[in-house]
Amino acid sequence: MKCQKCNKPAMFHITELTGDKPEEHHFCELHAREYLNESSQNPDLSTSDGLAMALADNPVKKNPMTKLSAELQAIDQQICPICGISFYDFRNRGRLGCANDYDCFAKQLEPLIANIHGATTHIGKSPIISGSNPQPDNDTNLIGLRRELDVAVSEEDYERASRLRDEIKKVENS
Repeated sequence: MKCQKCNKPAMFHITELTGDKPEEHHFCELHAREYLNESSQNPDLSTSDGLAMALADNPVKKNPMTKLSAELQAIDQQICPICGISFYDFRNRGRLGCANDYDCFAKQLEPLIANIHGATTHIGKSPIISGSNPQPDNDTNLIGLRRELDVAVSEEDYERASRLRDEIKKVENS
């Protein structure tokens, strides 16, 4: 989601409970500071004072949000070793790059998935995989075995390579 005032990603989502309907605001850090500084001076919007104090540039107190901002930047720079997508790319696009991203970004995705689905484990039907290999674990196992085979051949470890070749055939035929 983008900031209401600019095209930067909205990092702060503020809901004001004044009047009949709640008002939702989505801001980047800069515009959240401005909004909360204005609201902290307005006595009607005193509910956001705690957050306004945290975001305000106060020369007496060091801003605790700078630490949070640094942590968010570190998370955004995490990159999947398989597909090369960063967590920042995922947040902007809303799509992961490969199945490994669920493991790579597990810590960040778990609360998101729990919020969307209400649980973090699958409950229900699983798709039927057609073909000679009905187990998805076998596919993962085959990929790993083939990588090991490539390494063994490149290292000229032909005994290990022949064992891996036989194991690959066994998995493919099962």
